[in-house]
Amino acid sequence: PSAPVLAFSIDVSPYGNQANSVAIHNGIVAAAVEANVKQDPGKAVFFNTAGQFLNQVTVGALPDMIIFTPDGTRVLVANEGEPKDDVTVDPEGSISIINLSAGVGAATVTTASFTAFNGQTLDPSIRVFTPGATVAQDMEPEYIAVSPDSSTAWVTCQENNALAVVNIASATVTQLIGLGFKDHSLAGNELDASDKDMAINIANWPVFGMYLPDSIDVFTVGGTTYLITANEGDSRDYSGYSEEARVKDVTLDPTVFPNAATLQMNANLGRLKITTSMGDDDTDGDYDRLFSYGARSFSILNAATGSQVFDSGSMLEQTLATLEPANFNSTNDENGSFDSRSDDKGPEPEGLAIGTIGASTYAFIGLERIGGIMVFDISVPTAPVFVTYINNRDFAGDPTMDTAGDLAPEGLAFIPANESPNHHPLLAVMNEVSGSTTLYQINFDCQDGQILEVGPVGGSGILVSGTYGCTYEVILTEPDGTQTTYYVEPGPGGTAYLDVPITADLTITIGTVGGAPSDSAATVPTLGTWGLTVLAFGLVVLSLRNRRRVI
Repeated sequence: PSAPVLAFSIDVSPYGNQANSVAIHNGIVAAAVEANVKQDPGKAVFFNTAGQFLNQVTVGALPDMIIFTPDGTRVLVANEGEPKDDVTVDPEGSISIINLSAGVGAATVTTASFTAFNGQTLDPSIRVFTPGATVAQDMEPEYIAVSPDSSTAWVTCQENNALAVVNIASATVTQLIGLGFKDHSLAGNELDASDKDMAINIANWPVFGMYLPDSIDVFTVGGTTYLITANEGDSRDYSGYSEEARVKDVTLDPTVFPNAATLQMNANLGRLKITTSMGDDDTDGDYDRLFSYGARSFSILNAATGSQVFDSGSMLEQTLATLEPANFNSTNDENGSFDSRSDDKGPEPEGLAIGTIGASTYAFIGLERIGGIMVFDISVPTAPVFVTYINNRDFAGDPTMDTAGDLAPEGLAFIPANESPNHHPLLAVMNEVSGSTTLYQINFDCQDGQILEVGPVGGSGILVSGTYGCTYEVILTEPDGTQTTYYVEPGPGGTAYLDVPITADLTITIGTVGGAPSDSAATVPTLGTWGLTVLAFGLVVLSLRNRRRVI
């Protein structure tokens, strides 16, 4: 993985305009391809891992994300259904469910739509606001997470500030969950709201953040299933309709905001972008509440109830202020852009991935604007702990000359050690603006492996110990020098059993992958105990591939 090579590329022009999402399962590649006219139905196109075409099926308008169910029997597609720029054509958003039970060649499609919610009263935090649109037209599915048992999907509808719950078997949207709003006037929910104060100023303001999540994933701890969202934020800004305004350009209610003149200064709230789709609660022409885009955070929700159990508050911006003060809230296509995104959506957490290593579950959060990956231990979902931040961006480089490193991480994929080519857990990050793909190796200190017990000659079995979550090499050397290498991962108890035949004059060694042997079976050690404390955690860049982005 330190020197990957491009195997091949697939031209999707025979199927539509561009591929927006790709998923792979058991040798099948699925691509979500939007139509040449964005408002027309798109395609889900299937290939094998050699790039050979297998089949294509029609899905909804603007297929934006595609995912296999864990059991591999179905593929789900989030069809965003964005309107035409002049808003004269607005296709319905939907979720396509493709059944592969009879094989890819016999794939069938059913559609989970939002038409049942037309005319219904929805949670007030769900935004349905495009002029003339029905609920079904206004809902814009963005990203999908699927339950471990492949029965339920949770779909972010970003612009709508909502989650859709989908029964996969019946292809039915069973529930719309409003995500509420984040009160930035409360301690712990501070934000930097100005790009004109030439300073880092993370403070409380009388503003509500709309969560508007992009990515979503699912994980289980202690038998409870949780959802995690990256609360990037997004607006509708078309030639035929725009909801955007800045605080300085609207009229504030004098009773609610007696200090309106001060708030509307550029160095305070004046530059902050807000929505005009709500906030005038009494319809008298002035704003009683202010709603900004995104929450500049990630959230964890109970999957069964949809209730939020954790939000990272101001933690992302506070961490960047400490670790990247000279580049705080920079944008992703221009260096020397300190503080330039504070008036919009800040660092814009967009992509995410979940990975379990040993007894710990980690969240990897990609920050679209300043770049880089935030890592949190979410093993206790109600109290995540910051682990590290790494940014493979060169702030002295030139983004237009491909010398600035990774820009705008968007797609993240965790590769567990048992699926990794080098037997270490990896994180793959796809970067939108730089067009680069980077592999990170995830390292934490592994205690020396020990050989605890070896079966008798003519029998079988080797018992070893080590750190839960680490991978060890067990090398068996025959008298003639022939070597066989096995890779083992100790379980929660810190041991692993290798079921191999034991022959005479066999030498057995154990060590961490790529490291020196730490123990040998020249004599069999007495069975003992072993500590399991994780000492450190880090991310190491393994490789970087760049290409110039064509616009």
